[in-house]
Amino acid sequence: MAIIAGVDFGTLNVRVSVFDNERGRLATAVAEYPLHRMREDPDFATQSHVDHMQALTKASRQAIAESGVPGTSIAAIALDTTGSSVIPVDANMQPLGEYYLWCDHRAKSEAQEITALAHQQTIEAIEWCGGVYSHEWGFAKLLHWLRHNPNQRAQFSSAFEHCDMIAATLAGITNPSKVVRSVCALGHKWMWNPRWGGFPPQKFFSALDPLLDDICEKLQSPVETSDHLAGRLSPYWAKQLGLKAGIHIPVGAFDAHWDALGAGIREGDVVNVIGTSTCIIAMSKKTALVPGVCGVVPGSVHPAFTGIEAGLSATGDIFDAIARRAGTSVKELSKGLDSYRAGQTGLLRLSWDNGDRTVLVNAELGGITLGWNLLHTAQDELFAAIEGTAMHTRVILERMAEHGVPVERVINGGGVPQNNAVLNQVYANVLGKPVLVPDGVPTSLGSGIIALLAADAFASIEEAQKALCLPHRTYQPQPEAVAIYEQLYRLYSKIYFAFGQKNAASVPLGEVLPQLRSIAALTRNR
Repeated sequence: MAIIAGVDFGTLNVRVSVFDNERGRLATAVAEYPLHRMREDPDFATQSHVDHMQALTKASRQAIAESGVPGTSIAAIALDTTGSSVIPVDANMQPLGEYYLWCDHRAKSEAQEITALAHQQTIEAIEWCGGVYSHEWGFAKLLHWLRHNPNQRAQFSSAFEHCDMIAATLAGITNPSKVVRSVCALGHKWMWNPRWGGFPPQKFFSALDPLLDDICEKLQSPVETSDHLAGRLSPYWAKQLGLKAGIHIPVGAFDAHWDALGAGIREGDVVNVIGTSTCIIAMSKKTALVPGVCGVVPGSVHPAFTGIEAGLSATGDIFDAIARRAGTSVKELSKGLDSYRAGQTGLLRLSWDNGDRTVLVNAELGGITLGWNLLHTAQDELFAAIEGTAMHTRVILERMAEHGVPVERVINGGGVPQNNAVLNQVYANVLGKPVLVPDGVPTSLGSGIIALLAADAFASIEEAQKALCLPHRTYQPQPEAVAIYEQLYRLYSKIYFAFGQKNAASVPLGEVLPQLRSIAALTRNR
């Protein structure tokens, strides 16, 4: 018998779960931390490392207490986090500011500069991250910090992803060059790949901005997949968390990638990890580049497969915003949504409220809702937003399939699908495929699987998944709704590319609003 702790750092809280390899999940505890926003700058989003560690301590002690097992019996702790969430540090691993959270979009111009120069210099790495470097990723955020914090540049020694910083902190590592970095984090967000010797050449970064003159040296440290160790738990943090010093800490990863493991991903599956945003995760034995995705990285999800990541920059956040503007909650606004039918609102909603992550990778886009009349309600918009996120997901899955990524099963993971049967049914109808949903809460299950491997409780990820993953509920596509969504999707796809691409060819849009009205009338008459 092996007992371990699996930790999941989300956008607003940390979840700590205690697992037994034979009995499964024993207990879970959640502790929140603040997200720092600025009304005068909607692109600003930061969090404190101290807040994260305090929340981890609180949740860890509570989970151990509720599990009924002594903390000293826990044999390993594994951690996943949001990303790219970047923190600059000094030579002693002390933070020089707050994390630039994944949803901090201040680095738009930096990302555009990186993209332009990478194509100009034919840097191979840009093709492996979909052809466009994102404002949500590491080098863009780091360059923005360097440009806007001149008083701290002299102290700057290195920068880390949240998953690597947390693991290093728990292991008591105080030398940046000794920190083991995650293949998942560096491959998807930092243009890293052993194929070209790690990072792109230093001359590329120096040409980008002299502030990056020695950046390759400053970021130099071991890089490993999650079947390796980041370190062992230090005596100080063992005491804080209520655990035993010296236990294994495997190399971390991003939450969506390990959530996919916890949802039961296998080759041929696509997992939509739907929360505040959506991360779309697939894995394949073959390595094929896909334009517009967030990276193709060997070993990022499963050490033996190539991981493919895509997604939406906002999903649950859009639902929350609609409810907030209506002076209510998503839970209240969702009451009665199960009576809605495909296309009945006459609205077509594009989910760009926080920009586009995939396939356009454009932070300058904004949400669009077409088809309003004087009688529409906030609930109508909420249903249209669910339809819109499903159609955006279809754009992404079709792009992946076009470039050789198998899409045989669709699994809706993350927190939102657990409490939203309407969303799952709409996705099945829009995608025209059965949608599987874990029958229970899969969050932190992926980190539990990795921790159990580190504790030698299982010989493989597949063996651990078979023992721990939840059964799936299945939402079957409904033929009448599928037929209507085929019509709506043609309109959606046309608008998506017409509005989303600066140099899009002229597209006739005069038919869109009449067709929306016609589809809505047809649905109402049925």
